[in-house]
Amino acid sequence: MDVNLIFKIAAIGIIVAVLNQLLIRSGREEQAMMTTLAGLIVVLMMMIQQIDSLFTAIKSIFGL
Repeated sequence: MDVNLIFKIAAIGIIVAVLNQLLIRSGREEQAMMTTLAGLIVVLMMMIQQIDSLFTAIKSIFGL
């Protein structure tokens, strides 16, 4: 696994957590939830790309 990907995911998590707390403390719970969901979607999209690369590699190894 690419170490840079781990750092990117960690950075997204930190940014989302900070934004979430700032929004909650300012009374914007709905925006905080949307920020959390957006961060989750970004990370899931990154992981889907990695899974696609994994399956492509497996297919080429086995000649599928």
